[in-house]
Amino acid sequence: MKLKVSEKNGLSRRTFLKCTGTIVFAVGSGGYLLSGCEVKEDGSAMAISDGYLVVDVEKCQGCISCMLACSLVHEGAESLSYSRIQILQDSFGKFPDDLTIEQCRQCEAPACVDVCAEGALTANAEFGYVRMVDKEKCTGCGSCFKACPHTPARLTVMEDETFSRELKSLKCDLCANAPHHWDEKGGGPDGKQACVEVCPVGAIAFRKKLPAQKGKSGYKVNLRDKNWVRLGYRDS
Repeated sequence: MKLKVSEKNGLSRRTFLKCTGTIVFAVGSGGYLLSGCEVKEDGSAMAISDGYLVVDVEKCQGCISCMLACSLVHEGAESLSYSRIQILQDSFGKFPDDLTIEQCRQCEAPACVDVCAEGALTANAEFGYVRMVDKEKCTGCGSCFKACPHTPARLTVMEDETFSRELKSLKCDLCANAPHHWDEKGGGPDGKQACVEVCPVGAIAFRKKLPAQKGKSGYKVNLRDKNWVRLGYRDS
């Protein structure tokens, strides 16, 4: 959710608590960054997400359980096409380059949110400022998909049965808006994420701290303990 900066106080109290820090000027951002919060020329501020997914690609076995669980809690059916998390496998690759996990980064300054002309993508304050799609507003134009700077894009545009098969954007919301969630408390930063819970080897983990935004090191980490090292996996 983009929160309007108060002329009197600069930022709303809730946003200020999430955005305190030193000011860093950013080239090409059209404004400046207040550590932990992007402040733009129009006076709007975007708080960072309360949660992130990190993965260990060397620990992953490529079983795609995470993809099936993701689609199940969101769409009520197991479908690789509707998964918000992606496992990419290279049949000719050698370990550890034979597969990778690609998940939404809940970016500090999300291009997908900025480009949406309908305001259908927001940092949702109700669910810990997770970057989420409002399907009621989404027109399925695909601008968010094109704007995502990562490969593959962390969003997809698919037909939605609930909206008479109209095209709607899909992205990871940390299971915050998962209508088929198995736990009565649901998901989101304070709940349970299907991919984390279902992974049989613990190759996906939830973190509260904002990962490093440049490169992949902040999101692709080592989740292996000494037992995995004994199996021959690298410890770093």
